[in-house]
Amino acid sequence: MKLLSVIVPCYNEEENVPYFYEELKKQEAFFHDKDVELEIIYVDDGSKDGTVAEVRRLHEQDERVHLVSFSRNFGKEAGIYAGLSKSKGDFAVLMDADLQDPPALLPEMYSYLEQGYDAVATRRVSRKGEPPIRSFFARMFYRLMRKISKTEIVDGARDYRLMTRQVVDAILSMREYNRFTKGIFGWVGFQTKWLEYENIERVKGETKWSFWKLFLYSLEGIMAFSTAPLAIASVLGVLFCFLALVLILVIVVRTLIFGDPTSGWPSMVCIISLLGGVQLLCIGIVGQYLSKTYMEVKRRPIYLVKEEL
Repeated sequence: MKLLSVIVPCYNEEENVPYFYEELKKQEAFFHDKDVELEIIYVDDGSKDGTVAEVRRLHEQDERVHLVSFSRNFGKEAGIYAGLSKSKGDFAVLMDADLQDPPALLPEMYSYLEQGYDAVATRRVSRKGEPPIRSFFARMFYRLMRKISKTEIVDGARDYRLMTRQVVDAILSMREYNRFTKGIFGWVGFQTKWLEYENIERVKGETKWSFWKLFLYSLEGIMAFSTAPLAIASVLGVLFCFLALVLILVIVVRTLIFGDPTSGWPSMVCIISLLGGVQLLCIGIVGQYLSKTYMEVKRRPIYLVKEEL
């Protein structure tokens, strides 16, 4: 018998935990016919509701259900890493507890692994139910990443992904503290089959991802898989140095010919403000990369476990 590890990161998903379990059980017959057993690993990311209690109840009913509960909220990236670390399966699949990742796709995904693929990934072909402004900026983010990064990050990609043990071990070998899983998936490579499906809204509750959190997450992705912002800062520095030299020559020539030095403090204030703003922008870009380096060299653990079943 082979083993499939189902990894479910959770944060305040008390209402969705039992729904997810029941939907996943509907796929048991298919995997039983394939001689595949299931283990379900709920990773609680410091939830403040009854998520842990719900998982404990399921564990008492079904020994295949496991719990990894963090000491506090470490973020979904830490939850994904913890779930993969605790998984023992020949295969592993990442899924959200809110059923936006439909378990009904699992048989089709597994069939592609049987055909020789190393991983089967999913992407949404629509963003039904999302605010239009969030959808617009999401598309712009993926378009930007395709231009500035060598790592393939597919538009609409979900974390819902079925992988062989070899792929899981490759992901776990990347122990970086500042994690951007969508980029890590693309960086490790392997032969991947993409499945498309229409966006599915949450069964219960509301998303924990605000626009601001998504914006910060996108910055993580840019800094983790591209050095383009540093190159832009360097280009801006060279450009403004050249522009300053040209303006100096213009002022000198104008003074020699017309005997009239440049006048007007408003224009001078605008120029100084512009240059000051560009300098602060470039320093901020460098500072962001430096802060990520600072967090990496501290070698803090990616997560801390409070309870494990």
